[in-house]
Amino acid sequence: MADFLVIAAHPDDAEIGMGGTIAALARQDHRVTILDLTDGEPTPMGTPERRRQESEAAARVLGIARRVTLPFPNRYLADTVENRMAVAEVIREVRPAILFIPYWVDAHPDHLAAERLAEAARFYGKLTKTEMRGEPYYAPRILHFFCTHYRLHADLAFVLDITDQIDRKIDAIACYRSQFNLERGNLGLLDGIRATNQYWGSRIRRPYGEPFASKEAVGLRGLRDLL
Repeated sequence: MADFLVIAAHPDDAEIGMGGTIAALARQDHRVTILDLTDGEPTPMGTPERRRQESEAAARVLGIARRVTLPFPNRYLADTVENRMAVAEVIREVRPAILFIPYWVDAHPDHLAAERLAEAARFYGKLTKTEMRGEPYYAPRILHFFCTHYRLHADLAFVLDITDQIDRKIDAIACYRSQFNLERGNLGLLDGIRATNQYWGSRIRRPYGEPFASKEAVGLRGLRDLL
């Protein structure tokens, strides 16, 4: 059993980018924590209270017990020293084997800031002689999930088979009824997300998959790890 930490700019980013992977890890009895850097508000049909209820419901669908929301401002997320320290304290507490963060190319400024902030916080996590809470810790590996506003085909490290978890992933995203609904005319996005995961699955000859990228080489213990 291992600990994993998923850092996202907004509630629903983690579900869209790697909800199937989160559900799979939870069902393997791993401990997964989602850290939302903002509450995602304001949005046209949301409120902080409603978004919190939705994110908690989505976490239950995915099977995880812990979700943390930091009070950083939506739309104005920034990589500052103070914010790095706040995120590093969560990293030092969770002590994840893998740190999952957004991909480093995106049209959304908050997503870009979240990636830079999380990268810096990983480094801050190992600092000594600091006022940060917790014991020093450096997450051994970062993997980047895709919740990008660009329609791009990026260079990947691997695609994870989420065939057994695709329905659970879509159900978790559907919990965000303030964001995906008939009034906003965007319920088709759920079908689009499923189709995207179907495409990535086809790249590994599986029905559904989720892509991940890495700035560092990903090692294998043996060729049996390859699909």
